[in-house]
Amino acid sequence: MYNDFMTPEVLTTFVGLVLATNIIVQFTKSIVKKQFGDGFVRLYAFIIALILTFLFSKIGEGFQGIIITILNAMLITVAALGGYEMVSDPRAQKK
Repeated sequence: MYNDFMTPEVLTTFVGLVLATNIIVQFTKSIVKKQFGDGFVRLYAFIIALILTFLFSKIGEGFQGIIITILNAMLITVAALGGYEMVSDPRAQKK
């Protein structure tokens, strides 16, 4: 089985980046929410995902690589925030 939970090899995968983004955002969300409000948490999650994606999973070179990395960070952000909502309260009714 696995000896390590989070390694650089894991962070190069989609699941690893979603997990790392989710963990960082959930532990620091209360600080960001107090300072800037609830809407800024989504932008904060995107910034965290973008940083992690540029560090561990940059794809391509030049302008094309930057655009693909930004699109990947958007997808990671949506997955990380949506994944937390599904686990924390799966039967929540949105109003």
